[in-house]
Amino acid sequence: MTPDDPLLKILACPLDKGPLHLLGADEALYNPRLRRRYPVLDGIPQLLPSSGEQVPEEEHERLLKLLEPAASGEGGGSS
Repeated sequence: MTPDDPLLKILACPLDKGPLHLLGADEALYNPRLRRRYPVLDGIPQLLPSSGEQVPEEEHERLLKLLEPAASGEGGGSS
């Protein structure tokens, strides 16, 4: 899975249905709102609620720093 993979635009967290961010180095998808990380095994996202792991505060802060460039490029949504 790559950052420009069209699949990323339609994948959503199984818990809050919000967007996920690819963590290339970790081979995982991350939901910063819930602080949950979902593994990507052999290119296949594991998006069952039980597959996700809660990320500790320190790890969450580290991941947010990695995501800053990608998050700033997202368009703001309006209802």
